[in-house]
Amino acid sequence: MMNQQELKDAVFKINTATGSGTGFYLKNYDVFVTNHHVVDGNHLVSLENQQQERHLAKVVFVNPDVDIALLKTDTKICHAEIPFNEVLEVQSRDKVWVLGFPFGMPFTVTEGIVSNNKQLLEGKHYIQTDAAVNPGNSGGPVVDANGNLVGITNAKFNNADNVGFAIPAQVLREELNTLAKNPNNQFSVKCHSCKNLIFEKTEYCPNCGANVDVKQFEERKGDYFVAFVESAIQEMGINPVLTRSGTDFWEFHSGSSLVRIFVYNQSFMYATSPMNEMPTENIEPLLNYVLSNPVEPYQLGIYNNQIFLSYRIRMTDITSSKQGVLKSLLTNLILKADEMDDFFVQQYGCPKTNFARQV
Repeated sequence: MMNQQELKDAVFKINTATGSGTGFYLKNYDVFVTNHHVVDGNHLVSLENQQQERHLAKVVFVNPDVDIALLKTDTKICHAEIPFNEVLEVQSRDKVWVLGFPFGMPFTVTEGIVSNNKQLLEGKHYIQTDAAVNPGNSGGPVVDANGNLVGITNAKFNNADNVGFAIPAQVLREELNTLAKNPNNQFSVKCHSCKNLIFEKTEYCPNCGANVDVKQFEERKGDYFVAFVESAIQEMGINPVLTRSGTDFWEFHSGSSLVRIFVYNQSFMYATSPMNEMPTENIEPLLNYVLSNPVEPYQLGIYNNQIFLSYRIRMTDITSSKQGVLKSLLTNLILKADEMDDFFVQQYGCPKTNFARQV
């Protein structure tokens, strides 16, 4: 039977500037596997483990034709693995498990059966299963009762229940064998015609002359707002890639405190930190402190029994002469959150929220 903890430790959330997906580690190849569409437009992403620690990963291989991407890290970050010593084919009515991070939530396992082991869609065969598959599961492993890899989750029909699809493990084996052609771990695109790797942006394959979509080589660039936020994060000594959690959304820890930065109503940038829970007694002194507005220009607030530290910037001000001051204030809020969560524990007996990280 499968070692559930081993499998769990080998599955990672993949965070990018456009959203999140799932990936998994193969020890024999020292590579992380996911879908191409999960990392499309990114050459660097972050891998998030079960302890919510994030690590940089380079995209070293993409094959849009089969929706597979392979990632590498500079240091060893995983000692578990998804077993893939041999290619196993599943049959209809075999039981399978889908592992991943649906909707960006914590790790989830769903169970189902194979409805069709060779469902033909757009000229390719997929494993169809009735296990629950949702956005965020993409790129995650599908395993059998022994934990062996049988497929890679890659799609579900919208507005349809119990209809999910996975790329058969046989397809992955061919892509893994291509890794030997990329010893320097550069970003590469596999030619859909001759199957050679292409390392430089081009309209035509240097080997066979087939048309190449140049967009596959391009990294998505953010706008002025993205540059503003990520430069503030960079000035703290944090790599912004490790904080990206979707479109115009960043999430990371400053010391023990979780910080979120996002756009609201296309008009304001908010930075906020859910620092502490409300105490169960002696609440009045705490309320008086919060209402005294002691941390201007930041704001303290209480929502759903949690104490927040927040800061709001009008989007139009980011391109004004105030930009430098606003960036400094944003950086200071990030640091202030880590200071204030300890203050509320010591001064008012407010426990830190479940979002806090042990440091």
